[in-house]
Amino acid sequence: MALYTVIGASGFVGTRLVAALRQDGHQVYTPQRGDIELFSRELGQVIYCAGLTADYAARPFDTVEAHVRLLSRILQEAHFSHLIYLSSTRLYDSSGAERGKEDSDLVLNPANPRHLYDLSKALGENLCLTVAGTRAAIARLSCVYDWAPCAPGFLSEWLQRAAVEKRFCLDSGTGVVRDYIHLDDVVASLRALSDGAVTGIVNVASGENVSNAELVGVFARNGWDISLSRETAPQRAARCDVARLASIWKQPRLVRDVVQSYLKEHHGIA
Repeated sequence: MALYTVIGASGFVGTRLVAALRQDGHQVYTPQRGDIELFSRELGQVIYCAGLTADYAARPFDTVEAHVRLLSRILQEAHFSHLIYLSSTRLYDSSGAERGKEDSDLVLNPANPRHLYDLSKALGENLCLTVAGTRAAIARLSCVYDWAPCAPGFLSEWLQRAAVEKRFCLDSGTGVVRDYIHLDDVVASLRALSDGAVTGIVNVASGENVSNAELVGVFARNGWDISLSRETAPQRAARCDVARLASIWKQPRLVRDVVQSYLKEHHGIA
């Protein structure tokens, strides 16, 4: 069995990843903050899940620490065979392009406070690609969701609420669009990238943008009465190219299909 090291093992993705690896009999090292053994022991295949999302603006220095500083030390000092760095498809948000392709140039503005997250992730990517070379890969994740208690994110919270309420209003617009990928598909994708010692950048996404209004329709067809607080024009967003992920693993399930199955299976709505 293989040796894995998961950085950020207590987070949303890291927790599910560690459980899946251990269930299959792999040895998994999950260093805590400040663990000095991280730089002296063999790490095997590293999957770097550490990072901040919703609170990055309030914690700028922690964001840089998680996305860049610790990563740079691992690349310089640690003993590993292969590393996967979790980044984000939100790096395409400012490009204005119709397609989010791994080899596309990014458009980032240092004067934009929102781009602290993007710039720190981009720097982490750059270190992996230019310093680690053939020993590292970048997984750009789209919006990850799950219905487990306390799973973060808009759709995750929506699904958790739907488990106990059949009628409610969400504070969001009809035209907001996202590329959603289920947590289990993320875990399977990361394992495929790691086991294949993949290099370069890979979009870990569904490849489909879905609006809030479309998701409301899925719930409505299954017996829920969900409304949104405001009507908004359809958002323009780059559609992630997932051809490379499909060639390595497969194309993840579409959010409409996953939500439809969940609603039927767990709530008995025909």
